[in-house]
Amino acid sequence: MNQAVFIEFPKGISLVIKREDLIHPFVSGNKFRKLKYNLRQAKIENQTTLLTFGGAYSNHIAAVAYAGKENDFKTIGVIRGDELTDKIEDNPTLKFAQECGMQLVFVSRDNYRLKTAPSFLEQLEQQYGLFYLVPEGGTNALAIKGCEEILTNEDTIFDYIGCAVGTGGTISGIINSALPHQKVLGFPALKGDFLQDEIRNFVHNDNWELITDYHFGGYAKVNDELIDFINWFFEKTTIPLDPVYTGKMVFGIFDLIEKNYFPENSKILLIHTGGLQGIQGMNLKLKKKGLPTINTL
Repeated sequence: MNQAVFIEFPKGISLVIKREDLIHPFVSGNKFRKLKYNLRQAKIENQTTLLTFGGAYSNHIAAVAYAGKENDFKTIGVIRGDELTDKIEDNPTLKFAQECGMQLVFVSRDNYRLKTAPSFLEQLEQQYGLFYLVPEGGTNALAIKGCEEILTNEDTIFDYIGCAVGTGGTISGIINSALPHQKVLGFPALKGDFLQDEIRNFVHNDNWELITDYHFGGYAKVNDELIDFINWFFEKTTIPLDPVYTGKMVFGIFDLIEKNYFPENSKILLIHTGGLQGIQGMNLKLKKKGLPTINTL
C-alpha cells in the first residue's frame, strides 16, 4: 500500500511511503520479502530447522522466530553477546523470539564474527543437527529475489526510491527491479562505506547511490534530534518509524529536500521496511538514560 505524505515541500516535490510494514503483523516489511523464498527452499530441501544470526534487538531474529512457528520449522537463533544469556526477560525482542519457540544460543562477540566461517557452521551443525542456514539479516540470492517484488506497476511514476540499508539485500532487490528513469537512494544504518561492494555483488544496474551521512553515529545510535523528528513525523502523518532504519532514512530525505538535492517536481517513493518491533527495546534504553522516547500511540 502506498500512502501519500501530506506535507508541503518546496519546488513541487511529492513524497509517498510504501507501507511494507503492514504486510504481516510479525514478519513485516523486508523480512517478509527476504524469508518468502528461503522458507520455500527449506521445505524443498526437507529441512525442519532454520538457524540464523542476530543481535539483541534484531528485527530479523523476531521475524525468523515467528515465521518458523507459523510454518512448522524449529528455529535456532545465534545471538551476539554471551552477556545476554540471563537477560532474556529484560529484552522484548529475545523474549518474543523465545515465546515463538526459538532456541537462543548466546555466543561471545569474537565467536559471532565467525558466523560465515565453514568451521564455525560445521561446529553448530555438530551441536544442533542439520539446519537450513538463513544468513544474518536474511540476505542471500533468494532474499533478493523476494525483494525484487517490492516495487509494482503502480510505482513506475516515481523518479526516486529511498530505502534504508542494513546488510544490502533489500536495496539490491529494489535496484534490480527499478526502471531506467528511476534512481535508488540507500541510507545505511551502519557507519562506513563497505556496503558498496556487497551490493555490487547482487545488482546489474548502476542507477543507485548510498547516502552515508545519516547513520547518527552508527548502528542503533540515536539522539534527541532523531527522536524528535520521528515523533513529529508520526504526529503529522500517523506513520510510525523505527529509530534504527526508517527513521534515519526519512530524516535524510527531508534534509536532502531542504538542501536542494532533488530537482523540481520530483516524485519520491520511500520504502517502509518495518522494524517497528524494535521500538519497545529502544524506548527501554532511552528511559534508562532519561532521554525522550518514541511515541507509538
